Amino acid sequence: MANTVKVGIFMTLALGVLGYLILRAEQVRLFEPRGRKVVAVFDSVAGLDDQSAVRIAGVRVGRVDGIALEGRKARVTVVVEGKVPLTEGTYAQIMNLGLLGDKYVELVPGPGDAPVLAEGAVIPGNPSVGIDQVLSSVGGLGQSLQEVAAELSGKATPNGPLGRLVVNLEVTSAQIRDLVTANRDNLDATVGNFREVSAALARELPRLSEQLSGVLVEVRGVIAENRGALHDGLSNVEALTLGLQDSVDDLKTITGKLARGEGTMGKLLNSDEAHQQLVGALESVQSGVQGLTQSLGKVNKLQLDLAMQGYYLQDAEDSHGELRVDIDPQSGRLYRVAVVDDPNGRRRTKTQTITTTRPDGTLDEEVVRTETVEDRTSLSAMFGFPVGERYRLWAGLVESSFGVQAEYKPTPKWDLSFQAFDFGRPDDLNAHLRLSAAWRPTDHFYVLGGYDDPLVRERDSLFVGVGVRWRDDDLKYLLSSVPKF
Repeated sequence: MANTVKVGIFMTLALGVLGYLILRAEQVRLFEPRGRKVVAVFDSVAGLDDQSAVRIAGVRVGRVDGIALEGRKARVTVVVEGKVPLTEGTYAQIMNLGLLGDKYVELVPGPGDAPVLAEGAVIPGNPSVGIDQVLSSVGGLGQSLQEVAAELSGKATPNGPLGRLVVNLEVTSAQIRDLVTANRDNLDATVGNFREVSAALARELPRLSEQLSGVLVEVRGVIAENRGALHDGLSNVEALTLGLQDSVDDLKTITGKLARGEGTMGKLLNSDEAHQQLVGALESVQSGVQGLTQSLGKVNKLQLDLAMQGYYLQDAEDSHGELRVDIDPQSGRLYRVAVVDDPNGRRRTKTQTITTTRPDGTLDEEVVRTETVEDRTSLSAMFGFPVGERYRLWAGLVESSFGVQAEYKPTPKWDLSFQAFDFGRPDDLNAHLRLSAAWRPTDHFYVLGGYDDPLVRERDSLFVGVGVRWRDDDLKYLLSSVPKF
């Protein structure tokens, strides 16, 4: 039994390390808290990829979990992780991280006093302004500027807005000339008034000059009293000017290097080869991201089934234990690995001949055969595939020897199994057969029984036992519930 525990611990650690390496290589995070799914409907999701980030106020709160076409609309399923309050009135937008950054889904929450959105609720997706629309607007603005320039140069027709403005200006200037002619006397009177004002200013200017002189004397006194403070202020201004001059010199140096193609940015701006290398690197990164996305999709489809069972053999008065892992990559093939504690184990027969000399000198020979069980622990590794919805066929190693297995599921709670293995048994024994049936009252517990090795009368036995199983969702839930240290 100690060897069984050691092998079981070793296999568990090996499978754990293998699973950890696979998850690390594929960057799959199983310990994230389960999130809620919300569906957003957009007119267009150009540039948005599956597994893109979902953010609220710029903070990542989830990811995109599928993009599908529904009629003429794009249906985007997002998973919001953690306890993020989403109420009715929430809508989604597709935004960019910077001018040329990746696109992501921005959720704008509804009012805080509104009802909370249900699981799988559908929210509207507002259109976002893309770079193509901006370029189209700039193109329209350029065309408008060309039309304005044509009208200013006189090439446009008088029916245009500027043509009409020129005609109106000509009419207005003619009206102004008529108005000046009609009101010449009034203008002469206005000029006379200006002359009188000038004469008054000439009389008052000496007095105003004396007053300004007094003000200047007072200003000089204030300056004399605060000369030190003014000098310090001018020194600070001078130091600031020198600092600005140094900054301008540094900026000139940097722009000169850029213009001459020196440094990384200079080469990028002036060298076509560097530009091509950058474009190639970006394309490589894009292809790598696409390959990673495909790999993550395949890993997410992987289904695991872990089972641990044991049963008691009535005639052998011993127990049989098994730890099994079934792997379904959703590709039409199945894989099974198991560690088995078999009471029969690997049997070895040792034959000894004992020769005895009788008193009369004759020899008496006696053949003694000894059968021993060497190892109770064995390994199963099988490859299988489903046949229809109720049958599965397996082939490979069954308890460290070649064998086959057929499984039949007549109802969702019953499983029937037939195994045939160890076809080359010593002493010309028939192959090892095993018939079993399992009944599952719940998804995680089952009762099994059957008949083992019916073709060998010395070893056949009825058996009965119990088993526990965990599916893929159960394992992920258990792993995410493990406390973090």
